[in-house]
Amino acid sequence: MKLTLAEPRYLQESIAIISELVNETRIKITKNQINLVAMDPANVAMVIFKLFSSAFVEYNVKEDLEIAVNLNNLKMILRRAKATDMLTLEFDATKNKLKITLKGTTTRTFYMPVIELEDRAQKIPELSFPVKITTTCDTLNEAIEDVDIVSDSVTLEAIDGKFVVRAQGDLSQANIEITESETTKIVSDGKTKVAAKYSIEYLKKMMKGSKLASNVVISFNTDYPVKIEYKTVDKLDLAFILAPRVDND
Repeated sequence: MKLTLAEPRYLQESIAIISELVNETRIKITKNQINLVAMDPANVAMVIFKLFSSAFVEYNVKEDLEIAVNLNNLKMILRRAKATDMLTLEFDATKNKLKITLKGTTTRTFYMPVIELEDRAQKIPELSFPVKITTTCDTLNEAIEDVDIVSDSVTLEAIDGKFVVRAQGDLSQANIEITESETTKIVSDGKTKVAAKYSIEYLKKMMKGSKLASNVVISFNTDYPVKIEYKTVDKLDLAFILAPRVDND
């Protein structure tokens, strides 16, 4: 295989974001895309990533390949890529290593070992969502930053055609109402109210996907996982599934 990206940031930023949740994972390289599906060690969050062949200036894959890598090691190498570099990925079967070439004013080559993973490949769960909100990344980011000063968990709620982000701490509370507009679309099956609570710590890691897209899609249900998805047309799709937070009180 030989894959060349003219815009390294699509892989660079994605791996940096994913590595905050997952340390080691399998990466599948097919004739159409690079993809990975992985769970965080606590089994609370899943990440689903696709980098499409149309994002590359050269995409030569003779047969499907699956390799396992340490994402922190990959992140450190990709961090060395400049915005103007050409980034090339090749698999060196003789050394069982991933060859990463950064070509700009100089040509830098890195060889990263492929690792063995005993864990089974993750399957994407089949989820059904009665509510889907499409809004700007800034809108969601600011709402979560607002509630973060009050609590370590947030309740997402859809009611009466509004998307509500709220949190309550020991003394303080915050309530952000987001209504439909040119930049926010709320699609609901008409239920009176849908609400679920989630960890802000996890959401803040996931919301770094805003570095890759201008809009975000949030899908959820009552006491049910939330799916947060970032897309760049013909380039990539980065999605997260986060389990709801269950309080003991």
